[in-house]
Amino acid sequence: MRNRAGRVRGCAVALFTGLLTGLITGALLLVTAQSTPATTGVRTALAAPEHTGRTWVGTWSTTPTAVPASDTTVFEDQTLRQTVRTSIGGDRVRVRLSNEFGDRPLVIGEARVARRAGGGPSSGIDPRTDRKLTFGGRSSVTVPAGAPMLSDPVPLRVPAGSDLVVSIHLPERTPGSTVHAFAFQHNHVASGNVTGRADITPTATVDRWYFLTGVSVSAGRSDRAAAVVAFGDSITDGSDTDVNANHRWPDFLAQRLRAAHGPHPQGVLNQGVSGNRLLHDPNPPAGSDAENFAAYFGQSALRRFDRDVAAQPGAEHVIVLLGVNDLGHPGTTAPASEKVTAGDIIGAHRQIIARAHERGLKAYGGTILPFKGDTFGFYSAENEAARQAVNRWIRTSGEYDGVIDFDRALRDPADPQRLLPRYDSGDHLHPGDAGAKAMADAVPLHLLR
Repeated sequence: MRNRAGRVRGCAVALFTGLLTGLITGALLLVTAQSTPATTGVRTALAAPEHTGRTWVGTWSTTPTAVPASDTTVFEDQTLRQTVRTSIGGDRVRVRLSNEFGDRPLVIGEARVARRAGGGPSSGIDPRTDRKLTFGGRSSVTVPAGAPMLSDPVPLRVPAGSDLVVSIHLPERTPGSTVHAFAFQHNHVASGNVTGRADITPTATVDRWYFLTGVSVSAGRSDRAAAVVAFGDSITDGSDTDVNANHRWPDFLAQRLRAAHGPHPQGVLNQGVSGNRLLHDPNPPAGSDAENFAAYFGQSALRRFDRDVAAQPGAEHVIVLLGVNDLGHPGTTAPASEKVTAGDIIGAHRQIIARAHERGLKAYGGTILPFKGDTFGFYSAENEAARQAVNRWIRTSGEYDGVIDFDRALRDPADPQRLLPRYDSGDHLHPGDAGAKAMADAVPLHLLR
């Protein structure tokens, strides 16, 4: 009994000592916090993640690619001022930069985001909306080779369907290694750090997005916004639509969703890449002209799915329009040995469906558009038969959560293997602006509710 009593007294002493120590430690922490200089407070903020309960949803995105050896673009002590079109609005913004194809660290001297100025040059910003971007509390950041970098949130009211301008200063010699090469949007390069200036004097205008891959928005705790990812190739990317017009079919879809006034806002994210294939990375034949551009076609859809679809903030739906380049590239911009069958393409689609469902996404299959008479050498009776087989599977298998029959919407009734002339950009493969709108109109909105 004496031993048990001793143990009880020992436990009580230990408990009292622990409580006393905790009170003293808490008091010391309180005194330290009250007397900590402001600079130390910044360091503390760097380590503290944001737990606001906010929902972040993508309002704009693009797919990064590598560049071919012939692309020797270099920036040094220059500002990139790049424009993107929002699909939904919010009151806070964060920006995603990328050095995913760089072979060295990417030094960002300063980055800012603002709304584009109304009227005037396309490079102008509204200074009242200008916000400095920080990354873990720092305004200057080094992005490791092969990595993306997400900015801290900034308060900025962003309307849906408006233009945002992201300005990035590159103080050191920086190869343009991570790029979306076919932006169909004019962006600007200027000397020095002019990220915060309302107006700049461009030294160059480019039709590309460099190191910029995403913008997401938040509208508070109660917002139930979601995103639709358009996963495709050049037809989704916007090839042969008007530059600066935002006439890609995902842009028109975003307009339809806003006009429909659904129960919740829905962002539309364009993850189309010109030349993209389901099953193969770029592989230009040695000595061919394709060596000068094939790298811009991006990694295969199966390789990039996790980054470009599953990881998109707020993604709930994916519309898949892929397969035409798998048919057309072998023997043109890729080795003939990479020829695929309809079964190969269907197998790739099944993988996308399975991976989408694993992430809780609804997946919708888009039928492959007709391309008879195309100027790229894609068409053959064999490729047409494979296209028809893939489309028949998309329409009838029931494996996708829904079907978007782009083929039926854009083909010529007089010759269903061709695009309807009024939708044809002229190369008999890519729709023009009217065709892009017809594609968006073909999407049954009830699928996305």
